[in-house]
Amino acid sequence: MPSSTLAPAVPTTAPTPVTAPQASATANPGPLGLAAFALTTFVLSLFNSGLIPNAALSAVVLPLALFYGGLAQFVAGVLEFRRGNTFGTTAFVSYGAFWMAFAGYVKFVVPTLPADQAHIATGWFLVAWFVFTAYMSIAAMKLDLAHRLLFTVLALTFLFLALGDLSQVTALGHVGGWLGLLCAGIAWYISFAVVTEETWGRKVLPLG
Repeated sequence: MPSSTLAPAVPTTAPTPVTAPQASATANPGPLGLAAFALTTFVLSLFNSGLIPNAALSAVVLPLALFYGGLAQFVAGVLEFRRGNTFGTTAFVSYGAFWMAFAGYVKFVVPTLPADQAHIATGWFLVAWFVFTAYMSIAAMKLDLAHRLLFTVLALTFLFLALGDLSQVTALGHVGGWLGLLCAGIAWYISFAVVTEETWGRKVLPLG
């Protein structure tokens, strides 16, 4: 909201009032956080959906999870805190931490777990994130349609991935992977819509 920079006229003999310096504008970190989330989710979901069947290649996800989905998204959340955005802070910091935790879990923890029971640990790890995403989806109902869809699809993604691991039913995990691809697409769409609107100074894509 623009603020007035003109003070009422005062006699020339009166002291000039001292005004507090105005805070500089802060860039919107939302498009960054959404892009980081979308790209990392997209690459992981290529494997979860079965589109890339060679599981050994999934190691490509780890550096993305650590530096882009993790660090960049975490930074976006910290910047949302400075802007006073509780929802954005909670979402970006949490999912940034999720990706960093995921990278650490896959790299350091999974190799130490009993091979025949590792899926149980992974499944409950995902159940916990489903619970978090479910209540974030409820909070997102006050946002635009695109964000409502994003969090609803993300909650379903975690749910099906968790069920796939706990039940060892591959088809359920593949459903979770396809939902993850859809989720990545929605997140990219929102990121694109916001960054182009703020760059071009006009609405380019609707968010609903």
